[in-house]
Amino acid sequence: MRLPSLTLAAAGAALIAPALPAPATAVPPAERVAARDGTAVREGSAAHDGSATHGGGPAGVARGGDTAPSRGADRAGDPGRAERAARDERARRTEDEVTAARLLARAGRCTRVSRGRYRTDAGRPATVPVCGTRDAVFWKADLDIDCDGRPTARCNRRTDPVFAPATAVLGSDGRRLNAETLPYIVVPAPSRRWDHRASGVHGGSVAAVVYGDRVRYAVVGDTGPRDLIGEASYATARALGIRPDPRSGGVSSGVTYIVFRDSRITAVENRAAAAAEGERLARRFLARR
Repeated sequence: MRLPSLTLAAAGAALIAPALPAPATAVPPAERVAARDGTAVREGSAAHDGSATHGGGPAGVARGGDTAPSRGADRAGDPGRAERAARDERARRTEDEVTAARLLARAGRCTRVSRGRYRTDAGRPATVPVCGTRDAVFWKADLDIDCDGRPTARCNRRTDPVFAPATAVLGSDGRRLNAETLPYIVVPAPSRRWDHRASGVHGGSVAAVVYGDRVRYAVVGDTGPRDLIGEASYATARALGIRPDPRSGGVSSGVTYIVFRDSRITAVENRAAAAAEGERLARRFLARR
C-alpha cells in the first residue's frame, strides 16, 4: 500500500548527495554467456585429386608405407584429459556464477544493522529488519510499485493516484528519474531505526534485487517513509516478472534487496553500468565469508 508521506522533503534531502540540489519527494507505496570457439588447423596441402598430401604421400601414411600416427592422436594421448579439463571449467564457471539461489543463501543469516524493524505496508506489524555484512546490507520484504519521477505513458497522475513528479535522486543530466525505464529501489528515510548513510548507502548505490530465480540490478533512486520498506520502480518490477501496474501490481512478499556498501554509479540512469558493477559486487559478496 502506497500512501502520501508527510516527511517527503526531509526524506529526500537526507538521501541526496550535496551535489544534488533538489529536495526529495518520497512516496511509499541483463546474463552473460561466455563462449569459446575452437579453430582447427589443417596441415599439408590439397592434392589435385582432392586428397591432402604430406611429405609427398597421402596424409597419415609414412614414406615407408606404414601408417603414421596423426597429430590429433598424439594430442589425445590421454582420452580423459580433455574431459576432465572441460568438467573443471564447468565447475569453475558454476562457482563464479551469480544466481538467485546463491545470493539468497548468502543473505540467509541476518546480522542486524537496524535498531528496529520495518513495516511492509501501513497498518502491518513491523517484522522486517535490515541485515548486513561488510560488503552489503539487505532485507526481505514485499515490492510496492514506485512510479514517481518523470511523467511517462505508464507513470503519471492518471495511472498512479499517488504519483509525484520527483525522486530523491537526480540523473546526471539533473532531471528526475524515469521509473518506467530505470530499475531503481526505494530506501527508508533516515531515522533512529536505521540511517542508510551510516551503512554506506546513498543515491546511486548499486543493488541486486532477487525474486524467485531472477536476479536484476538496480540503483538506489528514491526514499520512502521512515517506518516502511519494500518498494521499487516500475522497471524493476517488470524486469523481475512482477506485475508493474502502480494501482494493482507488486507482490506481498518474497523479494530480497541487497545494496552494496559504498558503491555508486556516477550516471545513475546508466543501466548497463549498474548491471556490470552490480554483477562484480555480487561476485565479491558471494566470495567473502
